[in-house]
Amino acid sequence: MERGGCVYIMTNSFNNILYVGVTSDLQIRVSQHKNKVFEKSFISKYKCFKLAYFMFFPRIEDAIVEEKRIKGGSRQQKIDLIIELNPSWKDLYSDLD
Repeated sequence: MERGGCVYIMTNSFNNILYVGVTSDLQIRVSQHKNKVFEKSFISKYKCFKLAYFMFFPRIEDAIVEEKRIKGGSRQQKIDLIIELNPSWKDLYSDLD
């Protein structure tokens, strides 16, 4: 059985640090970030606790490919993705069910 996945971008309160990740359970993963479960991680170090962007994929393999594509792109391309989905840069975590 294949499992879906999600690519996401987290940022800090100033929207100047971007972190791109992939997960099979976005709600749990973002909760882990917000609660600093991994204290020495990039997310915790740079206080990237705001979910600015996410995109679901039916297969985790597709999400991983997209994560690599986004990571390989420029900072401006990441910003453009966020603005297209979330022009106000609000924390999308509360929108997750």
